[in-house]
Amino acid sequence: MVSLAVLVTVVVLAGSGGDASGDDGPASWTLWLKLGLGVLFLLMGGKQWKDRPREGHPAEPPGWMKAIDTFTPGKSTGFAAVLAVANPKNLALAVGGAVSIAASTASTGGKTVAAVLMVLIASLCTLLPLGVYLLGGQKSATVLGEWKAWMAAHNAAIMTTVLIVLGAKYVGDAVSGLAG
Repeated sequence: MVSLAVLVTVVVLAGSGGDASGDDGPASWTLWLKLGLGVLFLLMGGKQWKDRPREGHPAEPPGWMKAIDTFTPGKSTGFAAVLAVANPKNLALAVGGAVSIAASTASTGGKTVAAVLMVLIASLCTLLPLGVYLLGGQKSATVLGEWKAWMAAHNAAIMTTVLIVLGAKYVGDAVSGLAG
């Protein structure tokens, strides 16, 4: 959460000023960045769909994901901090969301609330399993194992959908902003 919060804060602050023409709107580079990210999301969504496991073939998690089960708490914390911002998908999603906040016409307080909510929502995939683990008792291992298996089996469909929807939205927002 901390590494994600730092990234989002930097991008929101960098993108919140008007451009050199004195316009009070978002910096024009944010629209170009959104266009680039939108195209990137669409390409990643297409690649995700193309590389999906075929019918009858189980989804195989990457090697690094298999190794996570053997991590110590310290190694897990460090890995999570790096993965939150270094993974290309996570980085593109975080920067894209932060650019959307920066490009908005909201006040500084509104942008702050939006950034905090974005970090919290983006962290739900970490916070929810942590809550289940801490509050679920002995049943938590079974529940978390079932979630892990379901997400591994449907990862391609989940990621394809998220990436295509975000790509279409970002491209649409950017084209609309640049045309206006």
